[in-house]
Amino acid sequence: MTEEKTEDRCLLTQKQGRLAAGADPVKRVQIIEGAKRVFMRLGFDAASVNEVCREAGVSKATIYVYFENKEDLFSAIVEDERQRFMLILNSVLTDSVEVEAGLYRFGVDLTSHVTSSHSLGAIRMLIGVATRMPHLCSQFFHSRGRARAMLEDFVKRHIERGNLIAEDPALAANQFIELASGSLFNFRLFGNLEDEPPWEEVDFAVKSAIRIFMAAYANSDTSRSAVSTA
Repeated sequence: MTEEKTEDRCLLTQKQGRLAAGADPVKRVQIIEGAKRVFMRLGFDAASVNEVCREAGVSKATIYVYFENKEDLFSAIVEDERQRFMLILNSVLTDSVEVEAGLYRFGVDLTSHVTSSHSLGAIRMLIGVATRMPHLCSQFFHSRGRARAMLEDFVKRHIERGNLIAEDPALAANQFIELASGSLFNFRLFGNLEDEPPWEEVDFAVKSAIRIFMAAYANSDTSRSAVSTA
C-alpha cells in the first residue's frame, strides 16, 4: 500500500471515529466553555488549540474527536450562543399574552444581551476575522435575523387578535429592535460607552421604544396593558 493511500485511510478512520466517539454532550460542553474563555481572553488569532486544551482540561486528541480545527470550534461556539439566546427570546414571546409585556421582556433581554461585555467581545472578534471567515460573521448576524423573525411572528399574532395594526410586520419588528437596542448597542460597540449600561438605561430605552411602537401600531379600539417592571 502506498504512503498516500495509507494516509487517506488514516484520515477516513479518524473521521469515522469522530462521528462515533464525539457523542458525549458533557465533554462537548466542557470543551466549548473552555474555548470561550480562551477566545475571549486572547482573541481568535492568538488562541491556540493547546491553550484550549489547558483551559478545558482535555487532551488535543479529545478536541479533535469533536472538532476538525480551531475554526470549527469557534463556529460551534457561535452556534451554541446563537441557539441559547434564541431559546430565551422565543420563550419570552411565547409566554407573553399582552403586547406591551411581551415587548418589554423581549426588549430588555435583547438589549441586555447585545450590550453585554461577552457579546461585544465576540462581535469585535468576529469583525477581526470577517475578511478571512465571512461565513462565521454571517452565522452570527443570522441570530439578529432570527430575533427579528420571532418578534415579527409575535406582531402577526397580535394583528390577528386585533391588538395591533401594521401593514408590514417585519418592518414593525425591526423598528422596535432598533428603537430598543440600537443606540446603546452602537455606543458600546464603538467605545462611547465603556461599561455595560446600567439597568435604568436599558429600562428607559425599552419603555421609550414601546411608547413609540404602540403609538404607531396599537389598535386604538383595544385597551393596552401596563408594562411590567418586574
